[in-house]
Amino acid sequence: MDVDAFVAVRSARWERLAQLTRQRHLSGPEADELVALYQATATDYSRVRTSAPDPALISRLSALLGRGRSLVAGAHEPAWSDVVRFFVVSVPAAFYRVRWWTVATMVAFLVVGVVSGWWTYSHPELLAEVGTFSERQQYAERAFEAYYSEHPAGDFATMVWTNNAWIAARAIGLGITGIGPIYLLVMNALSVGTAGAVLAEFDMLHVFFGLILPHGLLELTSIFVACAAGLKIFWTWVRPGPRTRSRALAEEGRAMVTLAIGLAVVLLVCGVVEGYVTPSSLPTGVKIAIGALVLAGYWVYTLVLGRAAVRDGETGDVRREHREDTVATAD
Repeated sequence: MDVDAFVAVRSARWERLAQLTRQRHLSGPEADELVALYQATATDYSRVRTSAPDPALISRLSALLGRGRSLVAGAHEPAWSDVVRFFVVSVPAAFYRVRWWTVATMVAFLVVGVVSGWWTYSHPELLAEVGTFSERQQYAERAFEAYYSEHPAGDFATMVWTNNAWIAARAIGLGITGIGPIYLLVMNALSVGTAGAVLAEFDMLHVFFGLILPHGLLELTSIFVACAAGLKIFWTWVRPGPRTRSRALAEEGRAMVTLAIGLAVVLLVCGVVEGYVTPSSLPTGVKIAIGALVLAGYWVYTLVLGRAAVRDGETGDVRREHREDTVATAD
């Protein structure tokens, strides 16, 4: 095919199609003309690709067809209503569906953390494994508190956010193993328990709780939610119910992605509290009250909006029209 001759013959209608795609409003006849020109140009594009694949011409026609397609078929642009629905319906539904798993992981964490802390505090040989007496004293009297103020607040908040998001992502991502979330939960509980034991050794538990609670109430809850989500994925794999295992994992996996996005926002709030509130000069009672307030906000959000969304059939999964077709299964 002679490309130059082909372009010379067809360029007039391509220009006309380009002109129509640039118009903000089309009359009825112009809309019909647009459809006809779009179809003809699509045929031209196919011929060029098959007979004379000129890169410049292919790029030109591809861009022209893209603009025409958005007018012929309609282009969907995410609207604010989609964003609002995601955070008012989908995310709280995903949080709500793992609420009891969250409570269970919280209880397990507290048991492991308190028992390990008490056991370490009660056995000098275990404290000795943490460090020498002077090292433990330096940690309790200076390093523990300095950790929250040695970096600029904004940088520290970002560092905390990314670190906690990475822990949460691993808890959810390793959920299918059934071991990953439990391991992360236990390791964090042992770490907190050991820190508490060291500060208790020097009668500084008031400092420990005064610095942990303002941000830790919501931060630890976020880790509990992440571990709960991971374990729910594992349980779905073990007991898929009436659904096929692949379908159950796909549906729960998508719902947990929704949860993970929502959790990133929650962890951002945690980072702000830890970066700006925990090291501040506010009275300890005020700082803990702020921590309790943001935690209450999470649970109100989850229980009120989540219950309503789940009652309406929401799970945190994508909308029905965006899901893949599935084979019917019997209960």
